[in-house]
Amino acid sequence: MSESPWWRGAVIYQIYPRSFLDASGDGVGDLPGIIDRLDYVASLGVDAIWISPFFKSPMADFGYDIADYRQVDPLFGSLEDFDRLLAKAHSLGIRVMIDQVLSHTSAEHEWFRQSRLSRDNPRADWYVWADPAQDGTAPNNWMSLFGGVAWQWEPRREQYYLHNFLTSQPDLNFHNPEVQAAVLDNVEFWLARGVDGLRLDAINFCFHDPQLRDNPPKPKEMRTGRGFSPDNPYAYQYHWYNNTRPENIPFLEDLRALLDRYPGTAALGEISSEDSLATTAEYTSGQRLHMGYSFELLVDDFSVDYIRGTVSRLEAAMTEGWPCWAVSNHDVQRAVSRWGGQDPSPALAKMLVAMVCSLRGSVCLYQGEELGLPEAEVPFEALQDPYGITFWPNFKGRDGCRTPMPWTGAADAGFSAAAPWLPVPEAHRALAVERQEADPDSVLNAFRAFMRWRRTQPALVQGSIAFLATGEPVLAFVREHAGQRLLAAFNLSAAPATLALPEGAWTVLDGHGLGAPAVAGGQATLPAYGVLFAAAG
Repeated sequence: MSESPWWRGAVIYQIYPRSFLDASGDGVGDLPGIIDRLDYVASLGVDAIWISPFFKSPMADFGYDIADYRQVDPLFGSLEDFDRLLAKAHSLGIRVMIDQVLSHTSAEHEWFRQSRLSRDNPRADWYVWADPAQDGTAPNNWMSLFGGVAWQWEPRREQYYLHNFLTSQPDLNFHNPEVQAAVLDNVEFWLARGVDGLRLDAINFCFHDPQLRDNPPKPKEMRTGRGFSPDNPYAYQYHWYNNTRPENIPFLEDLRALLDRYPGTAALGEISSEDSLATTAEYTSGQRLHMGYSFELLVDDFSVDYIRGTVSRLEAAMTEGWPCWAVSNHDVQRAVSRWGGQDPSPALAKMLVAMVCSLRGSVCLYQGEELGLPEAEVPFEALQDPYGITFWPNFKGRDGCRTPMPWTGAADAGFSAAAPWLPVPEAHRALAVERQEADPDSVLNAFRAFMRWRRTQPALVQGSIAFLATGEPVLAFVREHAGQRLLAAFNLSAAPATLALPEGAWTVLDGHGLGAPAVAGGQATLPAYGVLFAAAG
């Protein structure tokens, strides 16, 4: 396994810096707070961290609206703090990946400040500008993912600019070679500083159709969005022209060529398109991205048929690339609540981590997943997310998965000496790190045990995958690598379930912290949310 690139089969722990630990006492997490808890992260047994944006920003979208790609926002600390973070992480054997938001900037970025002034300034063509229709309306029917039309009027130019996300997040014009060069130059700033990889936000949104053709309507029965509210008008269209354009491929190859000049670095693309699995396969083939992930397992459907079908479709399409899987992140409801209801079982939390870490590919795990944190209920008056405020009450936004990490059971959860930017629910304080470390049966201790064990199983880290034709509720597959053949099975239900073992001799494995189910007569009985690992031979 040591001969393979570090990112193949890696477990990547996502840190949302606003909510990890506040070292400055202003109620918002920061880079020194991450530094303070890197020993904890190392104790989890993960291979890398992915840090969500910490760059200079007005924070309209909490850092995904960047005003300066090369500066740390004072809210989070300084460049020197980042250098200290990088050095400590590396001393602990942890790789560091950072978010790069390339398709758009903040409206406060100096590039856009210049671009919006006139049609003939040096950066006039650095963003997507278009003349109005004859009646003064928007140039076409493109919609913003955050609600409403994707065009905003700029009186100084008497033109509209494109924003696929918030109005304050104008889209860069990647058809301009100068823009591509400037973007890659910003990326290289961080590669030269020593980061190990990039998580590329909305990477399929870099290019738009230069003809500005209308997106075709989507039939009502097809309006099932992944990663956005189902009542969002964004779901009313096939997004053929405002993203995932063919011109993006050469840019990805240029980006890969840049990373190749920094050996050992890797790029993970976030992909949300009309067929995200096909796009992921396309974007990771050849000399493009190292890995790709989409929202396919960040949905409400929690069934054997869906998970097996989703992974199998990507396996069939991805003949060259490498997948990355996630069941939680900072944009969606936490998995234990999404799939386990209002009072999710700790056994579910343990099983979900084991399941996603047993699929072929790399894995992104979101902070708090190791504690089994449920979705927080954030009252309307405490909401911060503009997405949730817009679509309340049908969709409550992303704040419920972004509340601060509970380090202790105290009123402040050990997060900050000040009032936190989002409230910490009592249910989270009961699941605090301090409390779980003292409980040998906790989700946290099971997480650590499983991660230690997984490192010793080559088939789980790098092996092929072949699914068994099981019915609900048991998902089962065989991973195989370098002579090791491993059966993995997961009971997705809150009731016991049985699994007929494949033909041959199987030895039930323990030591992974998840227990060993009873096996008799070629049949395993898995308890509620139970897990089985068995070795052939």
